[in-house]
Amino acid sequence: LSPHSKNYCVTIAFQENEIKLLTAEIERLKNFGCLGVSPSLEGLRDENAKLKYRLNFLRKSLQEERSKTAKSMININSCLQEIFGAAIQAAYPDLENPPLVVTPSQQPKFGDYQCNSAMGITQILLKTKEQKVSPREIAEKISKNIPANECIEKVEIAGPGFINVHLRKDFVSKQLSSLLTNGVQPPAVGKRKKVVVDFSSPNIAKEMHVGHLRSTIIGESMCRLFEFAGYDVLRLNHLGDWGTQFGMLIAHLQDKFPDYLTVSPPIGDLQAFYKESKRRFDTEEEFKKRAYQCVVLLQSKNPDFIKAWELICDVSRKEFQKIYNCLDITLIERGESFYHEMMKDIVKEFEDKGFVQVDDGRKIVFVPGFPVPLTIMKSDGGYTYDTSDLAALKHRLCEEKADILIYVVDSGQSVHLQTVFAAGQMIGWYDPKVTRVAHAAFGVVLGEDKKKFKTRSGDTVRLIDLLEEGLKRAMDKLKDKERDKVVLTTEELKAAQTSVAFGCIKYADLSHNRLNDYVFSFDKMLDDRGNTAAYLLYAFTRIRAIARLANIDEQMLRKAAREEVLILDHEKEWKLGKCILRFPEILQKILEDLLLHTLCDYLYELATTFTEFYDNCYCVEKDRQSGQIVKVNMWRLLLCEATATIMAKGFDILGIKPVQRM
Repeated sequence: LSPHSKNYCVTIAFQENEIKLLTAEIERLKNFGCLGVSPSLEGLRDENAKLKYRLNFLRKSLQEERSKTAKSMININSCLQEIFGAAIQAAYPDLENPPLVVTPSQQPKFGDYQCNSAMGITQILLKTKEQKVSPREIAEKISKNIPANECIEKVEIAGPGFINVHLRKDFVSKQLSSLLTNGVQPPAVGKRKKVVVDFSSPNIAKEMHVGHLRSTIIGESMCRLFEFAGYDVLRLNHLGDWGTQFGMLIAHLQDKFPDYLTVSPPIGDLQAFYKESKRRFDTEEEFKKRAYQCVVLLQSKNPDFIKAWELICDVSRKEFQKIYNCLDITLIERGESFYHEMMKDIVKEFEDKGFVQVDDGRKIVFVPGFPVPLTIMKSDGGYTYDTSDLAALKHRLCEEKADILIYVVDSGQSVHLQTVFAAGQMIGWYDPKVTRVAHAAFGVVLGEDKKKFKTRSGDTVRLIDLLEEGLKRAMDKLKDKERDKVVLTTEELKAAQTSVAFGCIKYADLSHNRLNDYVFSFDKMLDDRGNTAAYLLYAFTRIRAIARLANIDEQMLRKAAREEVLILDHEKEWKLGKCILRFPEILQKILEDLLLHTLCDYLYELATTFTEFYDNCYCVEKDRQSGQIVKVNMWRLLLCEATATIMAKGFDILGIKPVQRM
């Protein structure tokens, strides 16, 4: 900094995750013409005083950032990538964007992690510099340039050029102690971004069916993950609450309940009400004409028709909320009607920028790379789903200022959504290099006959019926195991029933790659063997019970976490400790690819790794004759606690509620 003729040289040691904060502070200093005068500095006319003030502010900011980082769980894979990235840069400074491949090792004999960059660098050197160098030679050069660090014990070169990485036990032990002391903290992800997630989105006057299950469950879990990672998340329910179907519904309401303006109509079965109005719309010409008139009056905001529309919407909302309460779903309603007033401006904006063509009275927009145009206005002057989706996209980008926008919608809508996103990009609403707009597509739910999941009569399965069936089957399962007779109180049995029923339905969905279809089977999802919620929930209650049966309470565990060193000498202790610490890298991967089955696979791996540990390492030693506890291996109980803590957070992200007793 050089204010006037004076020169100040300030050296600050900072970590990589503090660069943004430091840069922002330097920009403030620049904006002040050196150190400048802001309202907070008006009383400080002396340049030295201003400098001292600014640097003190920066020091405090950096301390706060470091404090947050110190509590965050370390992503070991990311740490190793930074280390090997620096080693490759030092070994081959002329290479641009060299491949950086670090993965956990699949077998203990190959260490804990592997760096597999040497093979890729061999190809680059051959193509760009015509240098023929063996991968093994490159691996050796990289290994020699590994900077000093706290996590690597040693590296070994294996095969054609794999670099096997062995972690330091004291490093792993220290990270586990930090986890036990600070709890499960999110990995450091940089700047806090705004995320908008569009999910669930049922239609008013139609019951939620099994097709809505996937969007609702996947969307909720994504929101929980981004919230845990520290993002500002807006959960939107894009209800189908506007359109021509409301004309026939209002006309039928007027006929069936003519005094609806003064007496609330007792619509018990809205699905039947919808079917009746649709039948009349399809068969009665006069009713059809009146339905169209009702649409016009509704869109012109006639108070009586707005009241009728609100009554129909309220009946649906109450039914939707029953399901959201069962599944513990939180949403902000923002249906198509919210964007209705914006649609005229959307059409005008596309017209003003020369993107609109007229085709047989319709106003359409062709988007490069997509054969089917968007229809933004019908020939009768009405708007379409394309218009409302464009209006929603613009509002989320330009008004909500979303940095990340995720649509959790079935794969059948893929082309439509990609066209809408491309149109938004074409007109200049966002730059994909800056703002992430993603379609988190998912497949359909199949019955055990591998066809679309239907009732025996061929109807779509109502979601509320599915949930009630889940509760019944979960209780039957618990009673088959006689949990109701001796093990659980009435309240505990009810809690276990809810936990198992809804947890199994959610997990069965989330444990499959969302891009694929999946077969819905109560028998499979309630099986307490294999990768199911029933198995994991039971494993979790067993782990939690270990300390309780050893008469070790939470306070004693917390004290031990501060004082005990976690010994990881046994191979199963070491394997479990490393598995626990992979949690942040699992979450980071899901934040990038939005594939939640990775978390389910990890939790199952963690549970089975724990079982191996528990079978081979005594946590609590008892006298064989008397059954009295003779020794408690506290560091092993701490490993139990660390496992349960990670599992609990994993369940929370998946929207599953474990119980202490099952």
